Amino acid sequence: MKKILLFLIYFSLFHFCFSQPYDPGKINKKAVQLYTQALERAQDGNLVHAAGLLLQSIEADKKYVDAYLSLAGVYGQLKSHLNSIKFYEQAFALDSNYTAEYKLPYSINLAGTGEFEKALQAINELLAKNPPPGSATYKAAIFRKRSYEFAVDYAKKNTNKNYVFTPHNMGAAVNSTESEYFPSLTIDGNELIFTRRIKNFNEDFYFSRKKGDEWGISAAMPGNVNTSENEGAQNISPDGQWLVFTGCNRRDGFGSCDIYISYNTAEGWSEAINLGGKINSPQWESQPCLSPDKRDLYFASKRTGGYGGIDIYVSHLQPNGKWGEPENLGAEVNTGGDESCPFIHADNQTLYYTSNGLQGYGGNDLFYVRKGPGGDWSKPVNLGYPINTTSDEGTLFIAADGKTAYYASDRSDSKGGLDIYSFELREDVRPYKTLWVKGRVFDKKTTKGIPSSVELTDLANKQLITKVQTDETGNYLITLPVGKDYAFNVNRKGYLFYSDNFSMSNRSTDSVYEKNIPLQPLEANASVILKNIFFDVNKFDIKPESQVELDILVQLLNENPSLRIEISGHTDNVGKPADNLVLSNNRARAVVSYLVSKNIAASRLTAKGYGETKPLAGNNDEEGRAMNRRTEMKILSQ
Repeated sequence: MKKILLFLIYFSLFHFCFSQPYDPGKINKKAVQLYTQALERAQDGNLVHAAGLLLQSIEADKKYVDAYLSLAGVYGQLKSHLNSIKFYEQAFALDSNYTAEYKLPYSINLAGTGEFEKALQAINELLAKNPPPGSATYKAAIFRKRSYEFAVDYAKKNTNKNYVFTPHNMGAAVNSTESEYFPSLTIDGNELIFTRRIKNFNEDFYFSRKKGDEWGISAAMPGNVNTSENEGAQNISPDGQWLVFTGCNRRDGFGSCDIYISYNTAEGWSEAINLGGKINSPQWESQPCLSPDKRDLYFASKRTGGYGGIDIYVSHLQPNGKWGEPENLGAEVNTGGDESCPFIHADNQTLYYTSNGLQGYGGNDLFYVRKGPGGDWSKPVNLGYPINTTSDEGTLFIAADGKTAYYASDRSDSKGGLDIYSFELREDVRPYKTLWVKGRVFDKKTTKGIPSSVELTDLANKQLITKVQTDETGNYLITLPVGKDYAFNVNRKGYLFYSDNFSMSNRSTDSVYEKNIPLQPLEANASVILKNIFFDVNKFDIKPESQVELDILVQLLNENPSLRIEISGHTDNVGKPADNLVLSNNRARAVVSYLVSKNIAASRLTAKGYGETKPLAGNNDEEGRAMNRRTEMKILSQ
């Protein structure tokens, strides 16, 4: 950027292709002296002082075109786009030929205010002057022309007239006179983790906890994760227990920058552990992000064999607790350019990232893709202006509500350097709204917490959405994207699985479900209600969405080959008792038939219908009747 600035300032001193009205040699000497001082201040990085001197220079000679151009360039560097535009236009009015090439930076400042049609017009005016095709000006103009055409077309297709982009500085409790960046939050939105650069040199992790509607004073993260070396580009797992981050040039590193992990313990955050030679290569790995179930690790890498300079990869956690071989996200996501800053939302389906290889507004733009039922990714969608600008965009974090976004910027109200801001994400580029379930899995007899597997499956397409492992005391947290219906199953060897479902098709309220789950040891007379086996009214054909639960039952029987079970059907009291008895028998037999079709011996299975004779609740309302309409499984012997 400094080279660009110096070009913009000094260009005017050595520009000889000008027509007559303007002659730099005839400028007032005091104006030239002030102008020279301004250039020196600009070289020193003191742009505000330089702007003041240039204003004085213009006051001394109001026809000093070079001073107008340089002042416009300085204001552009200060991101004061309106002032930059004003002084470029005053320069153009003085001499349109001498200033022709400045239509390029002028257009960039127009685009900085969202005036993409005017920016495109300015670039077309520059190209009409026929700059040499191989020149830097021509190449830059063609690049900007494509960007502005994209922006104009995007605006026509995405009106979004009611959207207002108003980033809110998170305040002095979070931000300081140092730079803060890479925000990430726990799923409940109550703990913010970020990187702070101390004295413009050492990077450490800080956190702030929410107290009501306010954020508490930030402090360095406790424990051993912060060191005298740099730690950065971190992401905290939604449950607040794992922290993945980037460490560079460390003794245990495999390449220039590697990915590390730290665990939350009773003594604070543990000493960082290098994630090893599968995740890390001899090249560069950075910007890790964990999926909400902690089974997938997304990251950016320069390793060989990719599509461009930097690509995005994912590694899956294996049953043995080790990370698998990283997989390139493929040509839908990665390009011949650089893709970086991956962020997978709590919905576990929407991935945000930056790219300079896809058409956008000029530099690194923010895009998103969605994961399909088969794990494939949709086409990238640009987040659009004003989230994306002509500058390079960086990492983005979106809360579980799907609308509150966090990012780092050096806006005019910054406390110093980069600050962390929040803003409301435009509705059409939001991820799926996500609720969550938390609780404890325990032994029904002893009440002791037990580690187990918790699975959430989309009933419509049978896709496993999330699978989490509880901690050693049985605690779990699982995300629950709204808009779909889910089977919820908890499994532990030696126990009956737990079955439930969540109907989220029509829910949009903010909710936290707390579900503590007692697992029954495998023993005679232990039973479980199979809540994800479905039939149409008065029918006994098993609906397709029941397959998820039935296959779990098949797995249980295969893992315990001596187990004998009874499948029982139950109804409410609507209709004739004799008809209800027949219906419940037929439904139980339908389940047994499915199990037999999966090679479970018929001798291990008993089907029995009880009709309306064993209600769990009253039949006076629909809620009670729904509880009574059920399929159960009971262990007869093992």
